[in-house]
Parts: sequence; C-alpha cells; structure tokens
Amino acid sequence: MKAIIRQAYGSAEVLRYADVDKPVPADDQVLVRVRAASINYGDRVDMHGSPTIARLMLGLRRPRQPVLGRAVAGTVEAAGAKVTGLRPGDEVFGETNQQGFAEYVAVPETRLAVKPPEVTFAQAATLPIAATTALQGLRLAEAGPGRTVLVNGASGAVGTFAVQLATLLGAEVTGVCSTRNAELVRSIGAHHVIDYTREDLTNGTRRFDVVFDLLGNHPLSGFRRVLTPKGVHIASHGNIGTFLGPLPRFAAIVAISPFLSRRLRVLNDKPTAEDLAFLSELVAAGKLTPVIQRTYPLSETADAVHHLETEHARGKIVLTV
Repeated sequence: MKAIIRQAYGSAEVLRYADVDKPVPADDQVLVRVRAASINYGDRVDMHGSPTIARLMLGLRRPRQPVLGRAVAGTVEAAGAKVTGLRPGDEVFGETNQQGFAEYVAVPETRLAVKPPEVTFAQAATLPIAATTALQGLRLAEAGPGRTVLVNGASGAVGTFAVQLATLLGAEVTGVCSTRNAELVRSIGAHHVIDYTREDLTNGTRRFDVVFDLLGNHPLSGFRRVLTPKGVHIASHGNIGTFLGPLPRFAAIVAISPFLSRRLRVLNDKPTAEDLAFLSELVAAGKLTPVIQRTYPLSETADAVHHLETEHARGKIVLTV
C-alpha cells in the first residue's frame, strides 16, 4: 500500500509517498481502508522530534515508527477475532497510534466510532483529537449557561470546535485570533472577538469565568488577571521550549494551583468512542460544523504540512485517500 513515511526527524521535506507493507490487524483491531485523515499538532511533534524530550517515546536518534498520522476516517475492511461491534463495510472514524497517513491502518476497536451517513469522511476525520480536546476541556471547565468563556487560539483546529461547543453549551464566548480570522470566528458563534494584533487580552478590563488556553503565549499571571475570582484556566498547550516543551509550564500550574482561589488545570484529554459518537451526532444534526481550511490528496502530504506550518491556522487541513 501507499503511505507517507520518513526515516529521520525534520521539516516537511523528510516526508515521502512510498510503498509499505499493508498492516495485519491484531485480534482486537480492525483494518480500516482510510478515506480521509486530518493533520494535528502531535503529527508535527512526531515529524520534527521536537521538543527533544518527546524522543524518549518516539525514538532517540530516528523515529521508531516511519508512518505518521493519528486521526482517520474510512471503511472497515477486516476485523480481528475478538472484535464484536464492527464488521467489514462499516464506516468508522477515530484515533490511531500513528500510522494513519496511509491507505490502510489497523486500529483497536475501542478507539473507533461508527460514522453517521450524514457526516462526510473529511468531516469525521477532523473530530478525533481536535474536537475531543475541545469537548473535554470545556467539560473540565464546567462551561455552560451564564458562564463567560475566553478561547485563546479561536481560529485554530481545536479553537474552532471550542468556540462552537461553548456556544452550544450556552456560554458567552470570546475568541482570540488575528485580524484575518476575526470574521471566521464570529461566523462560528463567538459573541465577541479580541484581535491579538491590536489588543493584549491580559491587559484588558474584561473578566472571564473560563480561559481555555490553546497557545500558551502569555504568562500564567496574565491569564490569572483576566479570570473572575472563582474562574478556571484550562491549559492545553504551553510555551514550547526546544527540550522540555510545555512541561515546565504544566508543572508550574500543578504546583501553584492548590494555593489559588482561581483554578488552574492542565487538560489531559483521552480518546473515547462515546465522545466521538456524541460529536458526530452534533455534526449530523447540523449543530457543529468542522472548519476545513483545505484538503490535499495523500500524495501531497508534505505540501499540506508545509502550508500548515507557514500560514495562520484556520481550522483543519484534511488529507483525502
């Protein structure tokens, strides 16, 4: 089969469209014929091998797993002996342990959900990781009616889902983005927009019950300033150092949070089939719309990644197979 592979860490230029062996599913896995896959931040971490500490899991000198890709949608081609809920022909989507940028991928049954017919493969491929991160972050923050929510990074992959989901939950939503993306963020439900090229969100007079931080581009003290006295800060990212990445920031949050009236939380999102099913039902009902910036054929993955890394984020980039 064809897949996107790399033999070394680096920029998009290390990616190649090549022939590899077709995977054989284990007893608890299904073989999925991939129809679409989306690019996520973690794929870029895997590609670059940065921050350096990530290489403890990925491979110290070179990547252990040559194929990238985690979020996929496609059709079940074969099922392992212990698989009970899926069968060949089922249209599914979910999160793999890498290896998703390929024509076929073997995925544990527990990481997949059945795709509603009203949802396209491209839409379904955007939901694992990005939409589940947004959903679980808002749940952790207890976002809902009467709550004010600030989404820092509102035009990005997770942010476009967070704005829509927070609005659906009944919150008053403020999105932070660039001038170029302000109209997009308003169009998906944000009640207010802060243009970070003109205004520092941490120096304003507005206060929020929830700050959902997807960028980590301000000191924690700045985010604490814009929280209400009982507000909650959700960190899903941090200032990226070349060695430890966001870990120092996350460690600081864990260390100081017990001593503050304002709650600081690090989001540790986990894929669940139940959340995927819930999100896909929202898409099928027209209540949630994945923002897809561009689609590329699998063979042009290197161009897609290059575009993602050089342009301002506007939702998701999807690969079609």
